Amino acid sequence: MAAQSTDPIWTPSQARIDGSNIARYLQFLRDEYSLKFAHYQQLHQWSINNTAIFWSSLVRFFKLKGSFNLNRIFVENDCFYHCQWFPDSTLNFAENLLYPDNISADENNISTNHNNNANPDKLAIISCGEDGRRTQLSYRQLREEVTRIAAAMRELGIVKGDRVAGLLPNCSEAIVAMLATTNIGAIWSSCSPDFGQQGVLDRFIQIQPKLLFACNGYHYAGKKIDINEKVHSIANALPELSKLVIIPYLKLDAELDKATVCHWRHFCAAIPRSLTFEPVAFSDPLYILYSSGTTGMPKCIVHSVGGTLLQHVKELALHTDVQVDDRIFYYTTCGWMMWNWLVSSLSQGATLVLFDGSPFHPHKQILFELANTEKVSIFGASAKYYSACDKAQLRPAQTYELSNLKTMLSTGSTLSHESYDYIYQYIKQDICLSSICGGTDIISCFMLGMPTLPVYRGELQCIGLGMDVAFMNSEDVTFINNENIVTTSITNTQSLTPLVHGKGDLVCRQPFPSMPTGFWQDPGDRKYHNAYFTRFHNIWAHGDYGELTYHYINTPDMLPNAADTQSKPTADITINNITNICINQVGVIIHGRSDAVLNPGGVRIGTAEIYRQVEKLTAIQESIAIGQKWHDDVRVILFVRLSEGIELDTPLISQIKQVIRINTTPRHVPAKIIAVTDIPKTISGKIVELAVRNVVHGISVTNQDALANPEALTLFADLAELQCE
Repeated sequence: MAAQSTDPIWTPSQARIDGSNIARYLQFLRDEYSLKFAHYQQLHQWSINNTAIFWSSLVRFFKLKGSFNLNRIFVENDCFYHCQWFPDSTLNFAENLLYPDNISADENNISTNHNNNANPDKLAIISCGEDGRRTQLSYRQLREEVTRIAAAMRELGIVKGDRVAGLLPNCSEAIVAMLATTNIGAIWSSCSPDFGQQGVLDRFIQIQPKLLFACNGYHYAGKKIDINEKVHSIANALPELSKLVIIPYLKLDAELDKATVCHWRHFCAAIPRSLTFEPVAFSDPLYILYSSGTTGMPKCIVHSVGGTLLQHVKELALHTDVQVDDRIFYYTTCGWMMWNWLVSSLSQGATLVLFDGSPFHPHKQILFELANTEKVSIFGASAKYYSACDKAQLRPAQTYELSNLKTMLSTGSTLSHESYDYIYQYIKQDICLSSICGGTDIISCFMLGMPTLPVYRGELQCIGLGMDVAFMNSEDVTFINNENIVTTSITNTQSLTPLVHGKGDLVCRQPFPSMPTGFWQDPGDRKYHNAYFTRFHNIWAHGDYGELTYHYINTPDMLPNAADTQSKPTADITINNITNICINQVGVIIHGRSDAVLNPGGVRIGTAEIYRQVEKLTAIQESIAIGQKWHDDVRVILFVRLSEGIELDTPLISQIKQVIRINTTPRHVPAKIIAVTDIPKTISGKIVELAVRNVVHGISVTNQDALANPEALTLFADLAELQCE
């Protein structure tokens, strides 16, 4: 069983619990379904035992706009990914974001939602940049902008099913273009402008967009980066492209070829008409997202209109507690799924706060200054960002009040125990800190936060409602050097018992609405099947390595009316087929990616277990660990990027090994520790263990345009230190 804190580092107040969206949802379940739950774990168990009722209850509770047949919710199939969700229902994604239930659809009336101050002149988007720019749009203005762009797109001939692409910074125009696209029923796909030309083409050439929105440049770390030439080269390489629309993010003198290129303002100058929403099927495509592509061509992952919306409103409203008065910020680019997730907050009538540029420019605390100035209540960033703030000894609480801040989010990689300490000590004490875990594959989360649950150091608070997550032991599975492909498949899944205690591979045992509808141009779903279903037969294998943690609380005090005896458990909770356990909260610890797991002497080790120990040391900025094949076994190799002025001498090597040995096991101690000046990462900032492992073993990394710093790979090639004992 995982070592865990006996005491939480944060506990919600009763006022926070009573005012939460989850409390209102629970009251809805009492009133409409005569259901009572004593604590979250019981609610979660019900949600996975009653799949159809649970997901349909969300449609009703959130009053999603569309034509929903709630008599046909889930149609099972022998194949996990051929089941159907809401097969007789239609809706429009943009309508649900532009006209949320708590922002009046009638411009002359106030909403009848629980927040009677909501109105269409409420701010929808605040867009900021490192160069000091700041713009804002109300919900009324956002609708007008979308109306104009959608009208122009229709004039161009964009119809349902066409692909529209964006190569854009994190700005309001990107959201307007996406909403106009989805208003028509077309499919949106975007990349960040810092992608290399080939990296963009590897993605867009597969989906053949008819329309491309692109910026002419962007700002980063005080530099103006002109991409005008790159944009035109990309456009010229897309044979089905009808029009390129340029958003002049930088002030440049470049001339436009008016035959095929149009300025944003000229494109949206069409006379606005009333906004007509194209109804589409629940399972029709909404977004095409991409795998990292670090080991080959990126996979084009297709996500559905209804599945994305339903999962996002659940996660944002119930798990993150986004409400109409909230201002939510996430440091992201348009090339990361967190952008798609963030934008869905419009469905709750919240205000989005966007930022484009370096998170440490024009000064190192710029994001906290932004949060303070713009009254951000929900703040999100990557785990690496918080670690970097800690290393830089930033102390936001000493400079900024952050009085509106109620929740902090982290994702992208494992949030270390020490980062929990840093956030509560130096940013704010009274916040719900939620580390969340899912990804591009599901455009959502398997594990995330819950504002009515305690926070335990180093743990993700809970498994998402409706997500039947478990950890499986698959020691006999071996990997080849290809993304998410395995050489051995466990076909008799029923013979495997989910782990109650101990580390294993993360799986989801039941279908869920936000799983991809497929991969683009993947006849017979071959790539789709190989990505998620070859490790365990007919069960989603996500590729993370972790374990469950348990907190036993006999008095159910999480939810309203907890003292009422009628609210106490009516049945035992079942955790991975083990019953009669009085569990209030099941948390999760993620130890790394399954395909990056180290296996010295047959013992499986998650890389995050090593990173957590090494990066405690002030001498180490960051690290990356791989397994090197050595004498019919695997030995652990640790590469470290050192702090300025530090050398990797014998005493430091001894210190690194000692801190790992004392806090983990002797098996975790690396056989070699090597200093490097840089560590390769994806555009979204994730370190790429597989790519480094391939370079060390002399296997080429073919798609280096997927990396933010591909030149760093050369630092790991042909190292003399790795040719000897």
